[in-house]
Amino acid sequence: MAGKLDKSSFEELFRTYYAPLCSFAQKYVGDSDEAKDIIHYVFVRLWQKREEVDFSTSLKSYLFTSAHNRCLNHIRDRKKLVHYDNPHQESELGEYLDSRDYLEASETEAKINRALDELPEKCREIFIMNRFDKLKYREIAEKLNISVKTVETQMSRALKTLREKLADLLIMLIIYLLNYL
Repeated sequence: MAGKLDKSSFEELFRTYYAPLCSFAQKYVGDSDEAKDIIHYVFVRLWQKREEVDFSTSLKSYLFTSAHNRCLNHIRDRKKLVHYDNPHQESELGEYLDSRDYLEASETEAKINRALDELPEKCREIFIMNRFDKLKYREIAEKLNISVKTVETQMSRALKTLREKLADLLIMLIIYLLNYL
């Protein structure tokens, strides 16, 4: 979307992304009403900052990143409200956060595995040999009886494809690192 965000464009954006963003937020906060509040806040902030937002970038990405950040802030703030004189309540929240972290890690691993599975067979094999088996390009070339240049080309293709397929994970990792480091 180029140019400024006018009322009709904003309404269209809201109609398109409100429900998917609520589902996305609910996975983090575990409550549909809280998720709706968070997404309403995201859209209100977008409207308030419409003069500052760069519309040459993906608004979908902007909205999901904003929702993710808001969810993390909500979880952080909720943790602060836990009354530590009630150890049962504290342990329930800890268990919830641990299970949420496990689910996120499982989902992330599944996304990575799906992206790897979608690579062409030789490309995937070379990528795995390099990144997981820690073999150098020369060693891979010798084992597969191909040129080092072919290994380089296949690795370049694999990395480009994985970057494209896993861009959302990279964005979330960067956001996480910025918020917690």
